[in-house]
Amino acid sequence: MSLELKQNFRLSQQLVMTPQLQQAIKLLQLSRLELQDLIRDEMNQNPLLEEPGTTEGVDIPDAGEGAREAEAEVAKPVEKTEEVKGEGAHEIDWDNYLNNYQFTQNAPSGGGRETNEDLPSYEATLTRKTTLFDHLLWQLKLSALAHEEEQLALLIIGNLDDDGYLKLGEEGDPLERLANESGVSLEKAGRLMRKIQMLDPVGVGARDLPECLLIQARALGCERGLVGTVIRRFLKQVESKNYPAIARELKLPLEEIVAAIKIISQMEPKPGRAFAGDDAQYITPDIYVHKVGDQYVTVLNDDGLSKLRISGHYRDALRNGKLGANGASSEAKEYIQEKLRSAVWLIRSIHQRQRTIFKVTESIVKFQRDFLDQGVAALKPLILRDVADDIGMHESTVSRVTTNKFVHTPQGIYELKYFFNSSIGRVGGGEDLASEAVKNGLRQLIATENPSNPHSDQRLVELMRQQGVEIARRTVAKYREVLGILPSSKRRRYF
Repeated sequence: MSLELKQNFRLSQQLVMTPQLQQAIKLLQLSRLELQDLIRDEMNQNPLLEEPGTTEGVDIPDAGEGAREAEAEVAKPVEKTEEVKGEGAHEIDWDNYLNNYQFTQNAPSGGGRETNEDLPSYEATLTRKTTLFDHLLWQLKLSALAHEEEQLALLIIGNLDDDGYLKLGEEGDPLERLANESGVSLEKAGRLMRKIQMLDPVGVGARDLPECLLIQARALGCERGLVGTVIRRFLKQVESKNYPAIARELKLPLEEIVAAIKIISQMEPKPGRAFAGDDAQYITPDIYVHKVGDQYVTVLNDDGLSKLRISGHYRDALRNGKLGANGASSEAKEYIQEKLRSAVWLIRSIHQRQRTIFKVTESIVKFQRDFLDQGVAALKPLILRDVADDIGMHESTVSRVTTNKFVHTPQGIYELKYFFNSSIGRVGGGEDLASEAVKNGLRQLIATENPSNPHSDQRLVELMRQQGVEIARRTVAKYREVLGILPSSKRRRYF
């Protein structure tokens, strides 16, 4: 047996992921804020990129027809403001000036050209939100504490979590551990801890939920009564709303148990909640859908996105050969040409991204016209392949484009992925419903139920079938969990 090595030629096709292609794919899936950050970074790294208005625009040399098209799209003439002449030229509206006055550091981080009216007001930039630590520290400064007690108090409030609990993630009593670190006896630490727990908000510094509720019951003067007993022994039954079991165990009327639980329900299980809330995150739509007459018009939102173009200074240098006469002109020219190709490709990729978002949104509008007219109840089943076939693109491209992109419609602001839903069949056939429309129907049924006798999952199945929707009980349970709705046993209200 012998082995023979041979060389063969074979012609085949394969897709090569060039750096430019990888950049274009990356741009497709970036959110609006991420794109603004990327544009700002590229402008800092690439000297050939600039915003319109710095120099006059000319054609891009030696970059191909595609580059000139990109330049033509990006470089738009900037309107010049006419000088005010006449008698009122030097008059200033001081009231309007002070209302719109902004410091330069309030300018947005992106490369956009927002006006002063788009920026936050001056007083909105002067302060920061008060934290739980700051709130407790301010109260502790009003107390006369010894030095060692003050050090332990700082340790305690500094180790509280966002909910206001003292949990160090280790076995044992966290107070004992902190007392040992600060050199304070456990007895003194206990007295200091009780003082902290009575600060505002009451219940802060507790090590678990029962202790937190008991602290608040103590402040209300009902710790030693039925309320305290329920907190110590029957919190699990309270969670499952099994109030009759508590009444049987304590041999008390159900009305007394309900009255005690009503007091407990008004307590705050997370005392630090008011100080731990994140700041509101505002969504800027990537695209708008407006109704004009009987038609829907799609408009891209380019506000806040820098209008990039190629620097005229470097283009002139390339055209006229003014890249230095010290022997380094060839290296400089190669560097400039490389940056030129990178800049042109970035501009083309951004415009391709915007055009793709526009095409996908127009296709969605065509499929979901009933939603725009009537709302969520009229949402139709839609999959990525439907839109991909409609606009002649691959499903993966549509998936990337719809990720973290938002559209403003007459029905509100939605993520583009919101419009893609699986289908739910109707009773007796007919046009299928979108899963999101079915979720909305379940939400409305539960919102209008009798709180003292809520609908079970099986009852919801029957009610949905009466509305012509064929759905299984396990699907109802899954949708209910997705919507964050508790089962009927925990939705029941006694007061």
